[in-house]
Amino acid sequence: MTGNGELQDRDASQRRRVRVWFGEHVIADHTAEPALAQRYAAAMERRFAGLRVTIDDVPSAAGAIAAAELPAERIWAVTAK
Repeated sequence: MTGNGELQDRDASQRRRVRVWFGEHVIADHTAEPALAQRYAAAMERRFAGLRVTIDDVPSAAGAIAAAELPAERIWAVTAK
């Protein structure tokens, strides 16, 4: 019997992340099962002809949490008027 964490890691490894890029900016981001990800990527290639469309493996849950964290420092000062 597998633990819940192992099951989530296995499910995440079977999913694919499709992104549409406008230069260095992501304008569409979608995660799905491999077959659906391929269909989505094909649709995005037709809709956004000329833009780069990538399909990547979904990172593990630990990596995704670390990547989603925002930096603690302030990048710019915001003042109220």
